[in-house]
Amino acid sequence: MYFVHNRVESLERIGTWLQQLVPQARMVMAHGQMDGRMLEAVMLKFVKREADVLIASAIIQSGLDVANANTIIVNRADLFGLAQLYQLRGRVGRGGEQAYAYFLIPDEGTLAGDAQKRLIAIQQFTELGSGFRIAAADLEIRGAGNLLGKQQSGHIAAIGLDLYMQMVEQAVQRLKGHIIEEEPDPTLQLPVSAFIPEHYVADPHQRLSLYKRLTACGQVGELALLHGEIQDRYGSPPEPIERLLEVMQLRTHAKRLRLASIEVHDQIAKIIFQPKAAIPESAIHRLMDQLKKRLRFLSPVSFEIQLRHDDWPSLFSELNAILQSLDLCDTKTFEKDATTS
Repeated sequence: MYFVHNRVESLERIGTWLQQLVPQARMVMAHGQMDGRMLEAVMLKFVKREADVLIASAIIQSGLDVANANTIIVNRADLFGLAQLYQLRGRVGRGGEQAYAYFLIPDEGTLAGDAQKRLIAIQQFTELGSGFRIAAADLEIRGAGNLLGKQQSGHIAAIGLDLYMQMVEQAVQRLKGHIIEEEPDPTLQLPVSAFIPEHYVADPHQRLSLYKRLTACGQVGELALLHGEIQDRYGSPPEPIERLLEVMQLRTHAKRLRLASIEVHDQIAKIIFQPKAAIPESAIHRLMDQLKKRLRFLSPVSFEIQLRHDDWPSLFSELNAILQSLDLCDTKTFEKDATTS
């Protein structure tokens, strides 16, 4: 196990405290001001498993590969840069064992805005190959000098780095003659109040980040994971958050079905497909059999359904079942066609 404390002058004191806390653990210490031979001897001792805990400064953030180390604790993680945290987290999990990284911080309310953003980013980007996304997040948090930083008050400052880079990539692809298929962006008009309350997530940047992540979810399972993360970080979600996650669940199905819009007024749900959408005809026929007179076609790409209830929980359950049925059928049809071809 690593314990990282990036203050050499207080490293001895931290080591003494840890030894008193866990007297049975064998501990060694390493930092950049040590003699080269002594540092090498300490590292070899840790690699050979003659020590259980390596108490170290940030010197271990690169160039160290210990396959049997599966836990790292970083003290005052709010004082590290995002790239440093990413490198430190990468020191564990290099073998076959499940790895754990713990970042210790003071009371979250006392952290500076950028420190909170860094910690959110390091929690968000956990999958393999997240290096570029970490670098992009770091760039957006810190700014990028004269080219992309505060001295540039144009498009990047207005829309954010992620969206700007996406727009640049799309423009490059169009110049190359590639056809860019726009991401479905269905409009949902629903009789429900769904949002992230300020009292629950006070920082506007964090709220914006959560909205962006919710919008980016492409699977219901991703929404469930994000729901768990929100609850772990901010506590039990209030009702508007729960309603927001339900709305995003409907939107996820709508995107996959390439719907143009879903509108609900006076217990009537109006569903409109995009003109180029592959309408799941078998699922539509099944709905017609189930709903009978409650389903009415308005055009070849739109229909409306008379809903049974007017309260949101029942409306959501009914709408979700309808969209899930269409989505599931569409997925199975696609897989069958792909197998046939």
